[in-house]
Parts: sequence; structure tokens; C-alpha cells
Amino acid sequence: MSILVIGATGTIGSLVVQGLARQGADVTALVRRTGTQSLPAGVKGVVGDLSDVASMRQALHGVRTLFLLNALAADELTQSLQALNLAREAGIERIVYLSVIHADRYTDVPHFAGKHTVERMIESLALPVTVLRPAYFMQNDIAIQPVIEGYGVFPMPIGAPGCAMVDARDIADIAVAELLRRDRAPSPLPRLTLEIVGPEVLNGPAAAAVWSEVLGRPIAYAGDDVQAFEAQLAQNAPGWLAYDLRLMMARIQQLGQIGADGAVQKLEQLLGRPLRRYQDFVAERVRAAA
Repeated sequence: MSILVIGATGTIGSLVVQGLARQGADVTALVRRTGTQSLPAGVKGVVGDLSDVASMRQALHGVRTLFLLNALAADELTQSLQALNLAREAGIERIVYLSVIHADRYTDVPHFAGKHTVERMIESLALPVTVLRPAYFMQNDIAIQPVIEGYGVFPMPIGAPGCAMVDARDIADIAVAELLRRDRAPSPLPRLTLEIVGPEVLNGPAAAAVWSEVLGRPIAYAGDDVQAFEAQLAQNAPGWLAYDLRLMMARIQQLGQIGADGAVQKLEQLLGRPLRRYQDFVAERVRAAA
């Protein structure tokens, strides 16, 4: 019986697939079409669509352990609830679900509220799930690197409270560890929630200062204008998505994304190494672009 990775072709999911394969696990990756995604040696692909119940029933057949990651979508909540219900129907009792930090507090942000609803289902039905709640991904800033380097501004309006930015590679490594822990256990393990945060909290000006130091020239913080942020996103993304992310940025400015006391120590103990720092991530990106 295998570990099925849903969301296997994205930033986190692809790293989870690679990590499981390196550990010698029996891994199956959910893909939309055969031949469209290169998978690591030994990893099987199964065609399915989270919106298609019949294909998901087939994909979940014979699965022992499930990693569920939903990409941002207008019907993300329906997809997630269906996937978990179908997993229950298939008798799957080992699950890792990727949620988001403060899902219960960002109540007006659609994709946060949707993930909180999924968490409520997991809790109310006492499902044997590890819920991973990551903060702001460092990899979000790959898309804005050309703006930072070309115009000398850090354009993400993350405000003053700050985010405990976390590297996607650390998220994936934690997901792999939890998947293997559950998969190898002789019986289903109790529900667990883990906040996944980075080792330092950075606000907008502090993030700009990191880029300034690495690049060796001044980088300014562009400010907290979420309306301009939405308008910029809407040039290349659906309107509903641009607005969702605008609402998210407004909440980040108000509440931040900061882990509970002891979260970093717990994660580093789980990984057996320090968490990656934002300055190292930025230096790596700058070297790659040189």
C-alpha cells in the first residue's frame, strides 16, 4: 500500500514526493494528465482531479497514507471536504493535511476560512490527521525578485507586526517526517497540529533590509497599500484570487503570522537541524540569478 500525495506537482508537493522517494517509501503522485509531469524514479503517477469524485475514488483505492494539499481555487473547500470524505470511505486512517497558520483568526479571508472549516471537520470527526499550519513561504518572494532587483523596492505589503517566514523545503521535510511517522505506525496515531514557522520574524522594512544587505544597495519597503497590491495582481490573475490575497495581506498587516512560544524549538527537534533563515534564502536566490 502506498502514500498518495495530492498536490504533488506544486512547490510543496513536489518536494514531498522527492523526500518520500529518497526515504524509499512507496509513493504515488496525483496528476491531472499522464506524461505532463516528471516524477522521481520509482514514483507512480495516478490520474485524478479533486473536482471529479469518480477519479478520486479510483486514485484513493489501495492507499494507506494520504498527503492532502489543495492549491488555491475558487472551490477549494469543496475539493478538500470531498477528498477527506472519500479518504474515510476508502478506510484511510493516516493523513497529513496542509492548512495555514492562524486559519481560525483570518475569518474574512476565503482560503484561510476554508482551511479552518476543514480543520473543524477533522476535529469534530476525530480523524487521525496531522494538520500542518505554515506561515508565509519564503518562496513567495521568488516572484517579486525581478521587482526588488529592477526597481529597488520590496513590494509585498506585509506590514509591521511581521511574519515568521518559513522555507518551503522545511515545510516539505516536516510533512515527510509526519507522513512516514504515521505510515510506519502499527495503528492510527492521534490527531496533531503543528505550526510551521521560521526562526525569525520579519516585517516589511526588515525584509527590505535583508535584500539591501545581500544586494549591497538600498532596497525600500513599498508600503502597506493593499488596494494597489490587488490591482497589480489582477493584471495576471483572476479577480477572485487577487481579492482573496488582498484580504490576506490586510490581515497580515493587522495580526502578523507569528508562531506560539516554543514552535521553533519543536520543529528543529523534529528535523534534527536548524530551520532555514530568510537571509540565507535571499542570498541563494541572488546567486542563482547572477
